Amino acid sequence: MYSILRYACSTDDIAMRLFIAEKPSLGRAIADVLPKPHRKAEGCIYVGNGDCVSWCVGHLLEQVEPDAYDAKYKQWRLEHLPIVPKQWQLKPKASSRKQLSVLRQLVKQADQIIHAGDPDREGQLLVDQVIDHLKVKGSKRETIQRCLISDLNPAAVSRAINQLAENKTFAPLSTSALARSRADWLYGINMTRALTLQGRKVGYQGVLSVGRVQTPLLGLVVRRDKEIEQFVAKPFYQVFAHLETSQGEHFKAKWQPSEACAKWQDEEGRVIAKALAENVAARITDQTATVTKSLRKVKKQPPPLPYNLSALQTDAAKRFSMSAKQVLDSCQSLYERHKLLTYPRSDCRYLPKQHFDDREEVLAAIANNAESLNQAVADGDTALTSKAWNDGKVSAHHAIIPTARQASLVKLSSAERNIYELVARQYVAQFYPAHEYSDSQIDLEIVGGLFIAKARQSVLAGWKVLYPARNSQKEQKPDLAINRILPDLKKGATCHCAKGEVIEKLTTPPKPFDDASLLAAMTGVGRFVKNPDIRKVLKETDGLGTEATRAGIIELLFKRGFLQRKGKQIYAAAAGKGLINSLPEVATLPDMTAQWETQLNAISQKAGTYKGFMQPLQSALGSLIEQSQSVLPVGLKDIKAKPAYKKFRKRRTATKKPSGKAAAG
Repeated sequence: MYSILRYACSTDDIAMRLFIAEKPSLGRAIADVLPKPHRKAEGCIYVGNGDCVSWCVGHLLEQVEPDAYDAKYKQWRLEHLPIVPKQWQLKPKASSRKQLSVLRQLVKQADQIIHAGDPDREGQLLVDQVIDHLKVKGSKRETIQRCLISDLNPAAVSRAINQLAENKTFAPLSTSALARSRADWLYGINMTRALTLQGRKVGYQGVLSVGRVQTPLLGLVVRRDKEIEQFVAKPFYQVFAHLETSQGEHFKAKWQPSEACAKWQDEEGRVIAKALAENVAARITDQTATVTKSLRKVKKQPPPLPYNLSALQTDAAKRFSMSAKQVLDSCQSLYERHKLLTYPRSDCRYLPKQHFDDREEVLAAIANNAESLNQAVADGDTALTSKAWNDGKVSAHHAIIPTARQASLVKLSSAERNIYELVARQYVAQFYPAHEYSDSQIDLEIVGGLFIAKARQSVLAGWKVLYPARNSQKEQKPDLAINRILPDLKKGATCHCAKGEVIEKLTTPPKPFDDASLLAAMTGVGRFVKNPDIRKVLKETDGLGTEATRAGIIELLFKRGFLQRKGKQIYAAAAGKGLINSLPEVATLPDMTAQWETQLNAISQKAGTYKGFMQPLQSALGSLIEQSQSVLPVGLKDIKAKPAYKKFRKRRTATKKPSGKAAAG
């Protein structure tokens, strides 16, 4: 009764809290757990205790185009570059003006504002920028609180509302996103204009879009294609000793060439001289082999961590041939519409210890929702605590896991069901013991040469019973797959080498990228970085793009005609090759963008500053533009721009000059 009476009072009589969610779906989820009765109005919901819930519809504001700073920038001219705004400007998006007006009025009425953007860097900035644009000041600004929601089910939303934090403590996260946004604008606008002007010199009429993430990603594909095209298969040779113990046990050991054989090996240590291999095989035949070392060790492999978005996209690509965008779209639907998954755009693979208390409800939901996992849930041990439960590894968001909501999966698409079951299986695995296996190795000396035999045996399947398809012999390392089991031989024991065998193999080219390997390359970009110091830094923090942007960047390269598919494989299109071959090398490598992400992460952790990140970039722009003009992009001659992209250019400007907005991404 109290809540109804309070709701009936005017807003002048009671304090009003205004929740600003990132999207309407989140706004509705917040309103659902607040006191009733509810009254829906234009762009908001008033609730029974006098509070109000409103929302953005994604980004309400966007960066202005260059000509907003100076009309002369409508014309694309080299002498205008680099374009560096002195005072950055945002403008309301045309499609969102009405909602921005709603928020303007509500902010004036509110006594307190609660920021309920998505729990990530971009979600923090998105709502912060609206608050700035609406000129919220004084005590109202100082008392803004932050609500972090990663699960749209009522219990989780209620818990988040009861655990509000001061919004200003998240300022470094917002600053990091702001630096990323402005740096992307500076780099994309200037380099896109510079390269497009160069392309016109050879008759290419499309926009040569350059971005600090999309271009290095395209560069990875172009270089991989080149490696495949230029690859020449070469033979190499391996020598195996076929051994027999006095007990009649048989096993094989592989020859390990000594340093004296270096001149007959390639850069990867493979023997390329057939005569040498045949000589070794002949010499060891019918000889005694002496054990110089014998090791047997039982090891434990913990269950795989719950998914973040990239890991989920990679696994879904391997198992279901789903693109990164298809996975993200399915996750978003499972989160917003069906409320079966937690927040999907997460880069974290750990869970708060507090979530361990919810395990029974989540497992019950999985057993109810996914019939294929019913027995797996029943066989799990909820007393087990895997390494996934770690508060120290969780920041704004946690791993993607199923929610406690029980629902029929009949209404889900096949893609949504596949994704749900992948995520659910990974969660169930946390309640299974470690996989135990025994690694054996025997080192032998045969006629002065070193031979090594290896084998791996499963001792306890543990969590691997949930993944039978992953346990095939083919997935073992080649050296481990040679022997199923090794005899129990001690140091000093002897056995008989019945024969030496030479196996001839051919080197194979690198495989073309597909969705899974391209995503893996984006998240593990450190291995493509030339500078060893940067590679060392990136061992834990590398990545092209973010969890939220990777799928969109890949799709963008397809839309712009820079990438193409042939079946499941991904190749660079002619325009993509021409673009990469005409750019300064530094713009095509992941080194720069990897450094960006490291610096942006440092800003969010208060270990770096906005100024320290932006100033070096502004200083480097002039040099990059100058380098871009030193090479004529002859590879683009006679190549036609993708029709859809040419239409975009004509639609955007009456002067037939491409819009600066074409550089986005």
